[in-house]
Amino acid sequence: MSIATKIQTCIEQSSWIRKMFEEGDRLRAQFGAENVFDFTIGNPAVEPPAAFKHALQELANNPVPGMHRYMSNAGYPETRTAVAQHLSKSSTRPLEAEHVIMTCGAGGALNVALKTILNPGEEVVILAPYFVEYKFYIDNHGGTPVVVETCADTFLPDVDAITNAITSRTRAIILNSPNNPTGVIYPAQILDAINDTLEQKQREHGNTIYVISDEPYARLAYDNSTVPCIFNHIANSVVATSHSKDLALPGERIGYLAINPAMDEVKTFIEGAVFSNRVLGFVNAPALMQRLIAGLQNESVDITAYEQKRNLLYTNLSAMGFRMVKPEGGFYLFPASPLEDDIEFVNMAQEEKILLVPGRGFGAPGYFRIAYCIDLDIIERSMPAWERLAHKVGIHKNG
Repeated sequence: MSIATKIQTCIEQSSWIRKMFEEGDRLRAQFGAENVFDFTIGNPAVEPPAAFKHALQELANNPVPGMHRYMSNAGYPETRTAVAQHLSKSSTRPLEAEHVIMTCGAGGALNVALKTILNPGEEVVILAPYFVEYKFYIDNHGGTPVVVETCADTFLPDVDAITNAITSRTRAIILNSPNNPTGVIYPAQILDAINDTLEQKQREHGNTIYVISDEPYARLAYDNSTVPCIFNHIANSVVATSHSKDLALPGERIGYLAINPAMDEVKTFIEGAVFSNRVLGFVNAPALMQRLIAGLQNESVDITAYEQKRNLLYTNLSAMGFRMVKPEGGFYLFPASPLEDDIEFVNMAQEEKILLVPGRGFGAPGYFRIAYCIDLDIIERSMPAWERLAHKVGIHKNG
């Protein structure tokens, strides 16, 4: 075998999202892009805010000497300060520049955090449904993922199940709110309950259990909802995030890891995370993007466009008989599959040129994910195909 056995196995088990995206390329080539309705990947179709384009033009016209050189592995001080000031608006304990490490997206931040804390064989709790790469990230650093189901009707964390899953080997729990793929926001009272459990278990086992809060969708919240600041509820916590979604910059790979100032041995953690950022091969976050996003911490894409798309899909699909939790944030829907086998359902959807991702790719068989970060026109034109699909699988209109 030309590649490692482990990697070959991972490829065979890897992301359904990419598999379906590639199937979309095949269908577009065969039937034309206008006849394919691709809901597979969270790749925003919206453009970055006007302020980003203005800042990019200004920097291009007035380059800073040395702007493409290395900087501290943690990032530019002025960028870290800007991020810290923004986070301090919602945190009861202010952050300083030292509490922020600029990273290559949220994926980079997650890997930095996991490398910093994990010893071989230690466990990381993840909540199903979960982002598909979590298991691979944990494995990258010798950890063992422990999957805990969320509450069936709401997709909210099941605190009792989390409590039962924690052992003396538990090192961290990853929370993702607003959640990918469900769009659910975890409320403050549940975060407090998780904190109570973690404090009890830390006393019981004599070790620190970290919460890694994965928050790339935190600014995409609807219906006047807010995403609670994890720092106000759990001391041993970090935020891993990016500007892939809120500034529509997924290809630029710019994000950060923010550390709660109230964390136990916080300076040791920061030192370890800066070191990990370097030796993982990231070295530092992209210099140009760091300079640009420093002045854009209060900017965001127009979330009303996402809200319109959510409402259109949720209202129409619910009326057709599809069952789902209404998302509070992000840009995904996660309906129950009308068929017991979610892969069979997704294959039937392909016959109508609708591309979806089966729920088992997120650790939740029996569901499917819809990414509605695509153009509104595509969603509107897909409705007759959804009607045909609903009829084909035997579900009936409500009302």
